[in-house]
Amino acid sequence: MQLDVEKAISAFPQVSYVFSKTGTAEVASDPMPPNASDTFIILKPQDEWPDPKLTKAALLDQIADAVRELPGNNYEFTQPIQMRFNELLAGVRGDLAVKVFGDEFEPLLRSAGQIAAILRKTKGAADVKIEQASGLSVLDISVNKTEIARRGLSLSAVQDVIGTAIGGRTAGAVFEGDRSFDITVRLPEDIRGDLDALKNLPVSLPLMGPAPLTVPLGQLATFKISDGPNQISRENGKRRIVITANVRDRDIAAVVNDARSQIDAAVTLPPGYWMTWGGQFENLAAARAKLSIVVPVCFILIFLLLMGALGTARDALIVFSAVPLALTGGVVALWLRGIPFSVSAAVGFIALSGVAVLNGLVMLTYIKQLIATGYGKADAIFTGALTRLRPVAMTALVASLGFVPMALATGTGAEVQRPIATVVIGGLISATLLTLFVLPALYAWFGRAPAGESAEIDSIPLPGEPRTAIKPLQG
Repeated sequence: MQLDVEKAISAFPQVSYVFSKTGTAEVASDPMPPNASDTFIILKPQDEWPDPKLTKAALLDQIADAVRELPGNNYEFTQPIQMRFNELLAGVRGDLAVKVFGDEFEPLLRSAGQIAAILRKTKGAADVKIEQASGLSVLDISVNKTEIARRGLSLSAVQDVIGTAIGGRTAGAVFEGDRSFDITVRLPEDIRGDLDALKNLPVSLPLMGPAPLTVPLGQLATFKISDGPNQISRENGKRRIVITANVRDRDIAAVVNDARSQIDAAVTLPPGYWMTWGGQFENLAAARAKLSIVVPVCFILIFLLLMGALGTARDALIVFSAVPLALTGGVVALWLRGIPFSVSAAVGFIALSGVAVLNGLVMLTYIKQLIATGYGKADAIFTGALTRLRPVAMTALVASLGFVPMALATGTGAEVQRPIATVVIGGLISATLLTLFVLPALYAWFGRAPAGESAEIDSIPLPGEPRTAIKPLQG
């Protein structure tokens, strides 16, 4: 079956070669059942593709359509390193996992089927599948207690015959040096797989006069082939079944919110059963919990540092007003590029806040220096805004241009680099506009001139021109 999968994938001209790993690995960090395979697809350089404009996502869809025509397999598409980290951190291969816990397989499978049906209808959820927990053919032999009692047999006597014939019984041991090996007696493989032969197995009867000494097993028991559990997975001592899915073209938090609301409304678990959400969403929830502490602490520290540098909370708030507009620019940039919010983007917002506040601090500090040297408030604001235009613009350009290669990255690590760079570039654009236009206006409205002195302005000089008459006024 795996060779058929490799042949179907190798037929694509974009594929260089394909290889697979099947079964349980030798390392404990790769918990795979024997009926699972990892298929690694090595692609040719994109300029060697017949259609260089074909995207990787479109090629993935074509490969998925080709392999789904092969019966007997469930498929999941991911990246090798991403898959390994998902297994190590969350114990599942998919980006998203819903774990259902309970005692009996039938309620677990029923609930898992309902959850999987909802996930398949959720926008952004792909490769939805249920853990293969059933489907193993099992020979079920039910002993008729009425029949064995009528013949004077005990249940253990009949079970001993069945166990010896199918499972085997130790009849002795062979010693080789200091090692011993058990000798097991049982029926050969061809008879163990033949139901008619098993039904004709003779079961010895206790001595009861002229009655026959043996009776066929088929008269004492019924034989039935049924589906049994394929594997039994446990977590924290409880049986569980996992529904996994990958997330494409949407952020994982939005997919979880949509699916969770529908699942809570449509799926009712039996008493004693519960479900949890795992996979990358589990890591996202943990990261959000940490960021909910780190981000406020970061902003509080920035505000305290501004108060120490400017002397008043009013001036610190004026400079701190650069943060909301910078965050707005970062959000707009993410929206324009279609990049979902992630932990990387959150880190970008923290870095952006520091640069935005720095530019505002440079301008406001210079304005206050001009006021301290005798400039009037309006004169100092106008002159300081024009004089500090170049330093503020240079600071923003250096940071923005430095992040451009990261924003355009498509290689290894691009999924981490692009959100950070996009947030910083978009936020600096909006923050620079605030620093150059809005911050001077805010200081003109809400800022205070030094206590004990104000100024009356006869005219406002341009940079480089001599200052005109400025009359100090007492009071």
